[in-house]
Amino acid sequence: MKFETLMLKSLFTACMLVCVLTLGAMLTTKVKVNVPTVVASHAAVTSVANSAS
Repeated sequence: MKFETLMLKSLFTACMLVCVLTLGAMLTTKVKVNVPTVVASHAAVTSVANSAS
């Protein structure tokens, strides 16, 4: 096997491993979102934008 082919296969394997690990971490992370706080923060920005115009 040529050196370039071995390097490309190794790079592909490493990239796939990083992608799978990243996707797995994103899918298994448990994030608790406080909905009223998020809605209130967006409402405040909207009211400031409306009063400025």
